[in-house]
Amino acid sequence: MKPHYELIKAQGLKNPYANQLLQQITLQLDKETVAYFKSLAEEMGIPYQSLINLYLRDCAQNRKKLRIKWSA
Repeated sequence: MKPHYELIKAQGLKNPYANQLLQQITLQLDKETVAYFKSLAEEMGIPYQSLINLYLRDCAQNRKKLRIKWSA
């Protein structure tokens, strides 16, 4: 292991594994939902897209199912 690393040389380099980690999609959400996640993300100091991803990942890992009842 080197005693010192020059991280300035690494600036601007793209992560070669980034494409394997995330999949870009287009998703239409209502404005109120986006506003909610944006305000929550601002409080937490993280990007709102990351917060939405964390929430959806938690739902998937815990096999959460939506219970919805449509009114006629």
